[in-house]
Amino acid sequence: MSAAFLVTLDGRVHDVAKPFLHADDLAVLRGDGVFETALVRGGKALKLDLHLERLAGSARRIGLPEVEAGVWARAAGVAAREWGTEREGVLRLVLSRGRESVPVEARQPTAFLYISPVPEATLARRADGVGVVTLERGFPADLGARAPWLLLGAKTLSYAVNMAALRHAAERGAQDVIFLDALGQVLEGPTATVIATSGRTLRTPPPNEGILNGTTMRALFRHAGEIGLECRTEPLVREDLLAADGVWLVSSVALATRVHTLDGEPLRRPEGALDLKPLIDEALV
Repeated sequence: MSAAFLVTLDGRVHDVAKPFLHADDLAVLRGDGVFETALVRGGKALKLDLHLERLAGSARRIGLPEVEAGVWARAAGVAAREWGTEREGVLRLVLSRGRESVPVEARQPTAFLYISPVPEATLARRADGVGVVTLERGFPADLGARAPWLLLGAKTLSYAVNMAALRHAAERGAQDVIFLDALGQVLEGPTATVIATSGRTLRTPPPNEGILNGTTMRALFRHAGEIGLECRTEPLVREDLLAADGVWLVSSVALATRVHTLDGEPLRRPEGALDLKPLIDEALV
């Protein structure tokens, strides 16, 4: 199979070298849509049920017609089988509002799955960890509950701000970002959930209206609780990260990325500190 390909909801595989989206698709013109990203390993999309649950929730929040989970699952199965078992893949499930030129009453959403290799840079992050800068996101964590039109809890296609934050971090010599709210509370990374460990305790900011409810974090916390670790969702501030045994950015494809430097300051890593990498591998089985 080629380096990347596309699958439509009818299970057909498409060559990505051939045109697919119309130029007036609202995914292109407005970023008006939602998506999920799952890791494909061993010919299977990992924790697909959690991704489909969140995709449906995001679609509801922005008023998109909901595609049945079974339809997505069958197409994802085709993509994973075609991808094979020899390498990991990045599977994106994309749903947009459709073409702008079509009258609203006749408009149909655009849906597809795109699978490609895990980038080398992502593999390096897994192995080596990252330096991170903290950036203010400019609003309190609970704003989403008062202003649902901001879509703070939805995984939309509008990622321009997140990508700009990552470019800003690179200009400062870092590889990633941890967002803080207007009061200094920890929120999330541009593409990851923040987890701090202390002893046998894992802590993450509450996945409220201002923070995406991480699928990998949920799988990790479920597994960690089953093996006797304490898992907490509670507010964190920057000082909590400095005092922790470990700070991690957790996501579906990068998995567990250790933060070794925060705003230029090396983070402590005491002997025997929890290593989230094997825990996540166990959680995703």
